[in-house]
Amino acid sequence: MMHRWVSVLAAIALLTIPAPRAGAADVPPLKVGVMFSFSGDNARAGEALNFGIAAFQKEHGDVVAGRKVELIRRDTGQMNPETAKRIAQELIINDHVDLIMGLAYSPETVAVGLVSTEAKMPVFVVNSTTVNIMKDAPYMTRYGMTSGQLTSPLALYAYTHNMKNMYTLESDYSTGIDAGDSFTKAFTALGGKIIGDVRPPLFAKDFTAYIQRIKDANPKPDAVFAFIPSGSGPAQFMRTWKEMGLDAKGITLIGEGGLVGEDDLRVIGDAAQGLITSFHYSAIHPSALNARFVADYLAVSGQGIRPDYAALAGYDALAAIYKVVDLQHGKVDPDRTLALLRGMKYESPRGPIMIDPQTRDIDQNIYIRRTERKGDRMVNTELETYKMVKDPLENY
Repeated sequence: MMHRWVSVLAAIALLTIPAPRAGAADVPPLKVGVMFSFSGDNARAGEALNFGIAAFQKEHGDVVAGRKVELIRRDTGQMNPETAKRIAQELIINDHVDLIMGLAYSPETVAVGLVSTEAKMPVFVVNSTTVNIMKDAPYMTRYGMTSGQLTSPLALYAYTHNMKNMYTLESDYSTGIDAGDSFTKAFTALGGKIIGDVRPPLFAKDFTAYIQRIKDANPKPDAVFAFIPSGSGPAQFMRTWKEMGLDAKGITLIGEGGLVGEDDLRVIGDAAQGLITSFHYSAIHPSALNARFVADYLAVSGQGIRPDYAALAGYDALAAIYKVVDLQHGKVDPDRTLALLRGMKYESPRGPIMIDPQTRDIDQNIYIRRTERKGDRMVNTELETYKMVKDPLENY
């Protein structure tokens, strides 16, 4: 009978032992879908995005409000809106993500915006610079920049520095066209004249014919505004520009900062000497936070390439995610998340930023930079600052 009493006592003991309380191990992970162009012409930007995320987590850890952050990466490939839309649906339905960040191209962002709206899924856009693409997507916020933010200060700088007649060149897709249109609108409003425009195809590899058209223009332009998205295009464009001798003809080249990204500068080299660009970030921006970001980025990447716009946007978008999740004590309510993001201000490696409470776009400093050699590398030195610029074309 002894064994019976042993069994009874064991059962009683089990009943009296308190149930284990929920701990960190019982808290579900915070699932963040990271969708971006990790292959094709934009693969380098995708790699930089990953390193920017890793740099942020090196500084702030991979747990927020008690929840382990689980990053679920998906490759959208070479600009395919339908693929991006399908991936967003899969992240929501199959992977049960709490939030989505990423997106490289504006047409993809428009497609994903439809999914975001229907599912009430907060999406943190890291690139996609076309104006008004979030107008009908109320659960989206943007952490990169818009074309109008960059081009309006550049137009003012050009006009006040004796560039009165301008030729424009922009890649033939929505963001490129938006960049050209926004520059033209700002430049002509000041009294400048656009004497010609040319649009190479997106992902063009040979720019000879387009640059020749500018070289043959009559009257000769004072300057050319160029927009070529990051990837293989800027390096080839800059080399061709230098080889065809437009500088010797007295034609100044200016552009959006993607022409001289950190990785591209290694390839372009001295061909970029003296180029004037407008952008929201330079890896040599003089601030303590940026110095830390650059050091941590170099440490996690191990490649010797300093961070660029994609790395920065990944860093800042994840910073916003950590902030809103922490403010909700680990919960992610879609409407509460957007309410917290509207008007949110914080310091970025680029300088102060704010998510505009009306447009959900980013307000930030825009810098006029000159590309120049310092020691053994080319850098983008900030010359002038236009403070807390809103996109001038947003109309909602």
